[in-house]
Amino acid sequence: MSVVGFDLGFQSCYVAVARAGGIETVANEYSDRCTPSFVSFGPKNRSIGAAAKSQVVTNCKNTVQGFKRFHGRAISDPYVQSVKSSLVYDLAEMPSGSTGIKVMYMEEEKVFSIEQVSAMLLTKLKETAENALKKPVADCVISVPSFFTDMERRSVIDAAQIAGLNCLRLMNETTAVTLAYGIYKQDLPAPEEKPRTVVFVDLGHSSFQVSVCAFNKGKLKVLATAFDSALGGKDFDEVLVSHFCEVFVKKYKLDPRTKPRALVRLYQECEKLKKLMSANCSDLPLNIECFMDDVDVTGVLNRGQFEEMSAGLLSRVEGPLQCVLEQAKLKKEDIYAVEIVGGASRMPAIKERISKFFGKELSTTLNADEAVARGCALQCAILSPAFKVREFCISDVVPFPISLKWSSAVEEGLGDCEVFTKNHAAPFSKVLTFYRKEPFPLEAYYSDPKNLPHPTTTIGHFLVRNVVPQASGECAKVKVKVRVNVHGVFSVSSASLVELLKPVEGEEPMDMDHAPKEDKNKMQVDQEEQKSPGDVPGETTPETDETSTEDGKQEKKADQPSQAKKPKVKTKMVELPIEHKLDWQLSNETLNLFVENEGKMIMQDKLEKERNDAKNNVEEYVYEMRDKLHGLLEKFVSPPDRDSFSSKLEDTENWLYEDGEDQLKQVYIDKLAELKQLGQPIMERYMEAEEGPKAFAELGKQIQMYMKLVGAYKAKDEQYDHLNELEMTRVEKQVSDAMAWLNDKMNQQSKQDPTKEPVVRVSEIQAKTKELYLSCNSVVSKPKPKVELPKDDKTANGPVNGQPDAEAGGEKMADAEQETTDNAKLPEMDID
Repeated sequence: MSVVGFDLGFQSCYVAVARAGGIETVANEYSDRCTPSFVSFGPKNRSIGAAAKSQVVTNCKNTVQGFKRFHGRAISDPYVQSVKSSLVYDLAEMPSGSTGIKVMYMEEEKVFSIEQVSAMLLTKLKETAENALKKPVADCVISVPSFFTDMERRSVIDAAQIAGLNCLRLMNETTAVTLAYGIYKQDLPAPEEKPRTVVFVDLGHSSFQVSVCAFNKGKLKVLATAFDSALGGKDFDEVLVSHFCEVFVKKYKLDPRTKPRALVRLYQECEKLKKLMSANCSDLPLNIECFMDDVDVTGVLNRGQFEEMSAGLLSRVEGPLQCVLEQAKLKKEDIYAVEIVGGASRMPAIKERISKFFGKELSTTLNADEAVARGCALQCAILSPAFKVREFCISDVVPFPISLKWSSAVEEGLGDCEVFTKNHAAPFSKVLTFYRKEPFPLEAYYSDPKNLPHPTTTIGHFLVRNVVPQASGECAKVKVKVRVNVHGVFSVSSASLVELLKPVEGEEPMDMDHAPKEDKNKMQVDQEEQKSPGDVPGETTPETDETSTEDGKQEKKADQPSQAKKPKVKTKMVELPIEHKLDWQLSNETLNLFVENEGKMIMQDKLEKERNDAKNNVEEYVYEMRDKLHGLLEKFVSPPDRDSFSSKLEDTENWLYEDGEDQLKQVYIDKLAELKQLGQPIMERYMEAEEGPKAFAELGKQIQMYMKLVGAYKAKDEQYDHLNELEMTRVEKQVSDAMAWLNDKMNQQSKQDPTKEPVVRVSEIQAKTKELYLSCNSVVSKPKPKVELPKDDKTANGPVNGQPDAEAGGEKMADAEQETTDNAKLPEMDID
């Protein structure tokens, strides 16, 4: 099972994986741990990440970025319309009314949904993770901004499905940061002690998020969150771009906003300048060559001037900080530490304002760029059975209050109930009780549109079906379970009809009001049981599992029982089907189509890569051989052959940049084979000339060794007196034959022209060496026969120096070497 966390950022992405040694942020094919959030479309394939970013100037109309902000938004959304004019690429309307991106792909005009484009980016991140883990990746945790609404979250989940990923959890970015901070802390207070309260400030490229979290050992609880979705690093870039646009209009009479390429280049340079100003107070130049109409432009700015121009943006920093303290009902003195993350948090003016607000030094124990990805990977490891992680409980919050609306069964009009308040614990389930005679609809919506960063407050419509009245004709009791799940997505997860049963004859009837509590008050919060007050129709208990409605109130008043004994009945629960209608949710048919299309595009990218690789192989071979023909290989090819081959290489190079610019993969493979047919013999002669002497030397060394052994045997060396004379004679003959063969071949090769084929190849010499070794070594390496000690010698002398002899110690001397090692025990025995 894969354990991967994806930080799906506005400008850049990070991938973290869990290994045996801990959490690691992995690098892409460019050895960079940061993958730009860019997708570029071309006539043959797509480019994603760093390759796409490199095309942002040359292919600006078909290179998309910053598409994360369009998740779950209609093309008519005021925010989409406000940023549309500043985009280099074009937006278009999808059949559902959502936002799409129009580009030229495969030489055709295509419109891709935001889910599809995000899936393309996720596919790239998935590939990066697979290359790091060396195995397929499916399960993952993906980060989203804490202020994403239900529709935006569903859109990201759809994108993950298109990319072939099983998203175990959509994790709020600030929550991922808190987990990355808290799980490694060893000095957190015990569960029964007062928790440690820490504020986390995340200022990224597109948004500003703040959360306050309470830590105890093995547990974190998010208390409150606040945000400014329109304040980020890109807004400070925009200030610089606007400034230099005015400068260039006055100084050079050039307006960059009239030319997309020039504007893209200006954004890139302004972003670099912003980073430089974070580290320098002096005047810094901005220079762009051939900016517009072949004019070079230049400008100068310093940090003080930049901060003055950004005063309006900087003044918005304190708002979310104050808001999050008010929501959590905390004072500045209650804060233990303030952690800052996010790329834009490196700006000195930002850090100064945050530090001044809390009155304390800021903490930077977390990696500003990678903390979110690491937190997501940790969450994935906690959810995975493949890893054993220290037990850590995470309690998140609902960012916006959620209410339910329904048609009233008692009075004309609509009923309404806020089921999840702002900063309510999540994930969380509640059960609501209705009294109905027929199927009824429910509408979920955000009840605080003023603070919602999305124009649509509706979450979805739900229809509870198959509701029938009781046998007596009265309203049936229906229990509806609503939930905010681990993704932060609201749903009506189940509905049940409470059906009354007649007691069996002779059986003691059951009083409903004294039914076992587990039948009435059971609920799950984060998969943990939590007791709640009794199910009393007419009372609203928002913090518990079961919450009654206004209709229940009316029915309760009408049927208020007296003090007499209540009737005793039995019940059973009947599951009811629920029909869902969610805005912008992709249908199964559309989702399957997008998955199929993504698979086709992945295959097209793969084929195009193979085609380009084949073409590059031809080009590389041309350049390599052309250089070597007049250098390394010069003496191994005759002048006429060299001229002919050089001409062929030059023709191939010209063909590559003319007719061969766009050919099929097989054409390049055939062209390379044709060139190698001429170049390979030359290369082989060079290799033989390089390796031949080494092979001859190895054979000579082998011959010398065996000649020395034969000489020692003839000299009656006792070490070899156990060898067979007939076999040693055969060894001597083989050595002599090998010596004669070696001298003959070396003499012939020394006279051979290097432009001709060698007399003998390296493979033949190596085969001769191996043959000599196999035939001789089996003879000369025979071990000496075992030598047994005489019995009387072993027993007569007894132990030496208080030690037992070899037999008494249970040891046997297997050969001459072991006998020598035991010589210390038996000094009176002289054994060779």
